[in-house]
Formats: sequence, structure tokens, C-alpha cells
Amino acid sequence: MATAAAARPPDDLARLSFPQHLAVASAGRPKGDRTRAQLQIAACTILQTEGPQGLSVASICHEAGVSNGTFYIYFPDRHVLLDMLLTEFVAFLQSSMRAASDRGISGAARAATRAYLDLFERNSGLMRCLILPLEGFPEAQAAFQRLNREWIDIVVASVERRQGRDGTAPPIPRDELRRRAYALGGMVDQYLSNLFFSKDPGLTEVSRDREAVLETLSLIWDRGMSR
Repeated sequence: MATAAAARPPDDLARLSFPQHLAVASAGRPKGDRTRAQLQIAACTILQTEGPQGLSVASICHEAGVSNGTFYIYFPDRHVLLDMLLTEFVAFLQSSMRAASDRGISGAARAATRAYLDLFERNSGLMRCLILPLEGFPEAQAAFQRLNREWIDIVVASVERRQGRDGTAPPIPRDELRRRAYALGGMVDQYLSNLFFSKDPGLTEVSRDREAVLETLSLIWDRGMSR
């Protein structure tokens, strides 16, 4: 499936929810690959509608329209499925945000933030697993920490390149950039969690204008990573 995903134009990745991506990437593949994707898509649907508390082997198989025995051909248990699902989802997030950033030219950070905002909303069930601690699912926390660590490395490297080009002031030390990036990322995730998970009515009221939300989140990153 990774080969099929890599062959897709970057623009298409940013427009898909992860279940759609799985369906497209597995299309035309051998039956076993399609069935594996079918089970993963079923898990995504359950996470989106019921949350992780509804994720059981029986519910996944019922949603996918296969027997319970079929599940165990592809996954030893639901923990392995979730681990693989979140690992692939993290890679999908990173690919989509990198592609958006590469297309942004003069507004790379804003383009990546837009992609994250859109992907967060379209895949809120999976994002909930990454951001909110799941009892009995340590794989989710590990996947989110990988996403944070790898994306922060990209952000810090980008800022350091910009500092090298500008050369007008002493550069911000790398450890300071990393602290800022972790703090800013946490602020953005908290904002989006309150908007899409908690559905805070006050926040919802002031977040109806998507471009205004994007402007706010982009401003946080721009100001926070600058002198």
C-alpha cells in the first residue's frame, strides 16, 4: 500500500480522509491487501462514530462484513491493528503536511497548518486516539510522540535554514526552538481538541470562519518561532 500511496500526486493526499486513502491505495491490489484495508477502514469508522471504547474484534468484523476468524488471518489482536493503523496514519499525516508545505513556497508554514487543520477535522476519530490518552492502548501515545518528534525536527530545521539565509540576528538556539515548537504544537492541538472533541460552544462560535482560524493558528507559529 505504501507504493500505491507514494504514486499518488501530493495534491490528492491532502484532500482525502485516511479511510479514503486506504481504499484508494488498496484498489487493484491482491484480495488479501484489500481485506486488510477493509478491516482498517472499519476500525476507522468505529473510532469516528463510537470512539475507542467501541473498538472490539467483533465490532470491527461486523462493520467490515467479514467473519471474526478472518480478522485473525491479518492481525493477532485489536492492539496490533490499532498500532499498525496509527503508524500508517501518522505517516499519512506527515506526507500530507510535507506535500502542503512544499507547495506553499512563500507560505510553507501556513500551508502545512491548513493541511493539519483539515486532516484533524476529517480524521477526528484517529486524532482523538493520538492526542487523548487511551487506557489499554499504549500504542496510541507512542505514535503521537513519534509524530510530534519527527514534525518538530522538520519545523526546527526549516527555521534554522531561514535563520541562516537571513543572517541579520544571532540565531535562536536549537534547544530553544524545540521547546517553542513543542509548546506551540501543544497549544494548537488543545485548540483543535476543544473545537472538534469537546465542541466547546464558545470556541465553536468564534471558529466558524475557517480562514480566520487558519490565520490565528499560523500567527501563533510565526510569532512563536521568531525573535
